[in-house]
Amino acid sequence: MNVVGDVAGRTCIIQDDIIDTAGTIVKAAIALKDNGAGRIFACAVHGVLSGPAFERIDKAPIEKLIVTNTIPLNGDRAKNGKIVSLSVAKLLAQAIRSIHEESSVSSLFV
Repeated sequence: MNVVGDVAGRTCIIQDDIIDTAGTIVKAAIALKDNGAGRIFACAVHGVLSGPAFERIDKAPIEKLIVTNTIPLNGDRAKNGKIVSLSVAKLLAQAIRSIHEESSVSSLFV
């Protein structure tokens, strides 16, 4: 894992489309920290978070992991203080309405 650029003392945001076991995102966070990053946040669209993911995230130098609720966090996993789950309900509702009204869906994303 290599870091391109100077991250010393900076707030860094790692973005991914999906986090399954969290191996890659944790390695990226460690690389950033080893290069002097001040604060590290991570986000992903889909938080599968299987196997060792929660343990890895808890031990990682990540302040917050933000995921959407496309895959719900249940039970104790929903209570993890490092993980924030954001709802996509409003966005999906707007997309359905746009399709029904034959208006632009892409306008929701620009």
